[in-house]
Amino acid sequence: MGLMRSALSGIATPEKWVEDWMRGGSNNSAGIRVDQDTALTYSPFFAGVRVLAEDLGALPMFLYERLEPRGKQRATGHPLYALLHDQPNPMMSAVQFKETLMGHAITWGNGVAYVVSNKRTGVIEELWPLRPDRLTIGVKRTGPGQFERRYRYDDDVNGIHVTLLPHEVLHIAGLGFDGVSGYSVVTLAANAIGLGLATEHHGAKVFSNGAAPGGALSHPGNLSPEARHRMADDWENIHKGIDRAHRVAILEEGVTFQQVGISNDDAQFLETRKLQVTEMARWLRLPPHKIGDLDRATFSNIEQQQLDYIQGALNIWFVRWEQAVLTQLLLPEERTTFYAEFLVDSLLRGDTAARYAAYAIGRQWGWLSANDVRERENMNPVEGGDAYLVPLNMVPAGGERGALESNAMRRARLMRGRASTVRDKLADAYGPKIRESVTELVEFEVEKVTALVAQHLEPDRGRLRTRSLSGFLTALSALYATDGPVAEMLGELWVPLFSVFAADVAADAAEEVGAEDEDIDLTVWARAYALAHVAYQVASSYGQLRSAAQSADTPEAIVSDVLARLAKWEDEKPDKVTRWETTQLPNAAAREAWRDAGVKRIQWVARGSENCPYCKKLDGTVREIEDPFVAKGDEIDGDEEGQKLTAKRDTFHPPVHAGCQCQVIPL
Repeated sequence: MGLMRSALSGIATPEKWVEDWMRGGSNNSAGIRVDQDTALTYSPFFAGVRVLAEDLGALPMFLYERLEPRGKQRATGHPLYALLHDQPNPMMSAVQFKETLMGHAITWGNGVAYVVSNKRTGVIEELWPLRPDRLTIGVKRTGPGQFERRYRYDDDVNGIHVTLLPHEVLHIAGLGFDGVSGYSVVTLAANAIGLGLATEHHGAKVFSNGAAPGGALSHPGNLSPEARHRMADDWENIHKGIDRAHRVAILEEGVTFQQVGISNDDAQFLETRKLQVTEMARWLRLPPHKIGDLDRATFSNIEQQQLDYIQGALNIWFVRWEQAVLTQLLLPEERTTFYAEFLVDSLLRGDTAARYAAYAIGRQWGWLSANDVRERENMNPVEGGDAYLVPLNMVPAGGERGALESNAMRRARLMRGRASTVRDKLADAYGPKIRESVTELVEFEVEKVTALVAQHLEPDRGRLRTRSLSGFLTALSALYATDGPVAEMLGELWVPLFSVFAADVAADAAEEVGAEDEDIDLTVWARAYALAHVAYQVASSYGQLRSAAQSADTPEAIVSDVLARLAKWEDEKPDKVTRWETTQLPNAAAREAWRDAGVKRIQWVARGSENCPYCKKLDGTVREIEDPFVAKGDEIDGDEEGQKLTAKRDTFHPPVHAGCQCQVIPL
């Protein structure tokens, strides 16, 4: 197949872009022109493109060199290393370069960069993104059964018209039908994007036209053209525009008004807008909460949705980038030695608990060594890590295994007092800092939400103005969006604080089991933990305020309920969140450190539970470190008839309920 069409475009045979322009753009049922530029003005689509491009762009890409017989090291001496990690060209950082190509690949289907090589040595010196609207991608036959890609770049503004060969480009393509070019999501989703743009356009027109759009004035007699124009002008001068909406109409001489259109409620305006946000998430393979839809985001699923986002939406793009660098920028003889890889911790690559459980089985039954596991986790081998362990459960009953278990139990009893003392001191040290951060958060929330109440819900100057519950909820959703002001502020407070807290807990946990402190690094885990708890706090606060606003019957009741919820937060939230985090984080971080150190089992130790039937029943319980003490949906019986505690999630460590002060210890 040829690279370019041979026939010239003319009036009788216009090119497709001319036809699209005359028809109003991409063919969609909403009647709105949709192309790669207009699509980005639709906020849900832009949010999706932005989150994918920014998240991938923020991850550093390293060039690695394989070592013999195992392991790797960063190939800092290779010319590609600095281009991929630091600066691909004099005008762009690596982040900007990756964001740009990623945005092109999502919207146009192809992200292409021009590879500048030294003509004498062939060494790649620069990478420059090419504008996709000026690029034509095709395939040229080079011989019997042989084909080669061609990239035609036409820049009429600067007079550049050139055909590029495969070794002169870096091409990141999305899903496609021919293995060459990717589908343009904008083209395929033109109807969905067009409907969203049409809905926004409709909403803007409603607010600009005013009180009763789409109506007709009827006069019993015949009016002259001058009278008709005067009547229309008078009506618009009185009623058109937001400030004049809902004024009382006084009609004279038998004139009547008849509404022609239907209301926004009848047209399900708000429901349509919400549905289109979900539709954009579906097109871009994103969990809805990534583009600000928190309706179905809960504490129990937000972390799993984040893992699903990494595995489902981002992982394929990691592979596409890494393989593109391998096959297009490295010479064939270099590919066995060098490879590119994004620095994505295994916690973000997949479900850590499930993966580590599989490794534990392999180690326990002797068919995986420590270095086998480390190799799968992209880690260098350790000295003595090639040994394969003998499964202890194959030792005859009553023999060595029984002695080991007795020693472990005796050691656990000795550690109860020490664990309580050290972790209590850490909780006492970090508790005030956590309380201070929550207090600062609540003050910020009260200020912002109170302003939204005044803007959208409260009467103005003793006269009831138009109150907009939908406007308040929309503004509230933006305030509590995943990347909104509340989440950003709390993330800045909690990520560094929780990281230091977890590091101190990990140091003590390593000492408890005789592990080396430097072998246990919870940096990535602590960040993921902090962000997951930030997401829970944001979703919980948004859900409480939305419920308070939607459950009230009158505007006055809405204002009262929302402000009452804010007052309750000021009184209770700092202490409540502090109690929870100073119990949960030490136990969670200690368990994570013990798991890295190879601990297999942990025990529940009840503390301060004299009057708590649930904690007393868990006291002394032993579990494999990968198994929950209480599975989601399990019920723990209380002391009284019918008294039960139902677990809302898998509980791998305390607390099991609000106020629980229990701890776990290693065996």
